Amino acid sequence: MQEFIHLSSWNMLLINFIHIMSAFILGMIIGFERQIRQRTAGLRTNTLVAVGAAIFVSLGVRIYQEMGGTQTPIHIVAYVISGIGFLGAGAIMKEGANISGLNTAATLWGTGAVGACAGAGFLAEAVVAALFVLASNTLLRPVVNQINRLPYREETGEASYMIYVICTENHKSEIREKMIDLLEHSTYPARKVTDHTFGRGDVEMEFTLFATAVLAHEIDRIVDMAETFEGVKQAFWNAKDE
Repeated sequence: MQEFIHLSSWNMLLINFIHIMSAFILGMIIGFERQIRQRTAGLRTNTLVAVGAAIFVSLGVRIYQEMGGTQTPIHIVAYVISGIGFLGAGAIMKEGANISGLNTAATLWGTGAVGACAGAGFLAEAVVAALFVLASNTLLRPVVNQINRLPYREETGEASYMIYVICTENHKSEIREKMIDLLEHSTYPARKVTDHTFGRGDVEMEFTLFATAVLAHEIDRIVDMAETFEGVKQAFWNAKDE
């Protein structure tokens, strides 16, 4: 019967209680901040994630200490991380090009780490981890808002840049080679070149650049040079935010 029932000493039970209670309190503090901001994962969810992680890690430590085996507490922590990763994925929502819930998923991940520290008995580390999770969600918020209010600058932004050249069908091959050479020498090499019929007897070539950030005046210079090539009727460029 003793093989199937493991009775803990009062001392060990108290230690586990302190570990899990620490995870409960720290998870509750993180969740409280999330609940105030009306996030999907609020008070209860973050508390449960922290407590669950603490229970699993604490259980792994006890099993390894009392029964041995190949599954060390490190393995248990790895499984907890994977499990919370799936939980976080459920909080991420995608609507068209818009993605929401990334911060919620990251917070759950951080809360799980706090619980894992508490479950392993590293209470001071758990407190420090909780403080940094809270700081990420509170102290960095004004910084993010301030950055988002700044005007968009093309030279510092990241996007897909395309140069379009409309030319006659007879000059297509020659202009393609000239444009590739021009872009290479301008340090904006083309990642992809596509073309399609444009009107009667004309072709529009699209040069997609490797660069994700460019200087607008340099691209303007390339376009101006392209318009001097024989057979080119028009050249222009645009950018698409990634």
